[in-house]
Amino acid sequence: MGAGKTTVGKRLARALRRPFLDCDVELVRRTGASIPLIFELESESGFRAREKRLIEELTLEPAIVLATGGGAVIDADNRRVLSERGLVVYLHAPIPLLVARTRHDHNRPLLQTEDRAARLSELMAQRVDFYREIAHVNIDTSSKTLADVVQTIRRLAT
Repeated sequence: MGAGKTTVGKRLARALRRPFLDCDVELVRRTGASIPLIFELESESGFRAREKRLIEELTLEPAIVLATGGGAVIDADNRRVLSERGLVVYLHAPIPLLVARTRHDHNRPLLQTEDRAARLSELMAQRVDFYREIAHVNIDTSSKTLADVVQTIRRLAT
């Protein structure tokens, strides 16, 4: 969360002249419910089940740029379809920068805590091996401009 998936994804899609889809945005559009409301009503497991079905469907779309939620990699089936059906880019940044980038965001249920840095560290520890397992490329977004990140991915995607 906060590494730049949506920002980079939108810019990359524009550069590649491809549609951009964000799993979370698509889930909200289809359900008519916010992510926090889905978490409240169905818990994280209900959200993850919806996310899994959506990833299965969206990864079948040709020539798109897809941004998934940070926790999508927890599910083995998600990891499999993502790695088999597209170029997977793992965007990452140091925890203090992620805290700064998400400090005003109240739409991330897993970050609604007193100690956002500790929570982000915990989530990263749970997920980093999964990210590395399926990523075709790893990019640290903390020291690169948006244009540099997009250009790096664009070279790999074409």
